Amino acid sequence: MCLGDGHDGIWNLFVEIGPTIFRQEILDWYHLMENLEKIGGSGQRLARVKALFWSGKVPEALKEFDDWDHPRVDNFRAYVTKHRHRIVNYSYYQAEGISIGSGEVESTVHRRRHG
Repeated sequence: MCLGDGHDGIWNLFVEIGPTIFRQEILDWYHLMENLEKIGGSGQRLARVKALFWSGKVPEALKEFDDWDHPRVDNFRAYVTKHRHRIVNYSYYQAEGISIGSGEVESTVHRRRHG
């Protein structure tokens, strides 16, 4: 399993591990939510979208924005479309005890770089 924050550099490193049939790439839940929050707008809508993403229901989540034409929504749609194959049923992974966030790895890297 390869867990990443959405930055191309991370996914490019994972390519070196081997073909995609030998690894599963997962978009970090917290980065996905961070990007969702950038949209702003109705808290109720964002809560519905969050719940849909939590269950891996990407098309349904994006449908929530069909009536909203805004550059922030366009940017988020592009982000989700780019990483669609990396968005999983986070609820299942968490229930299985599998990490859905890359924060621990990121903090380790940061500590090693900055001593």
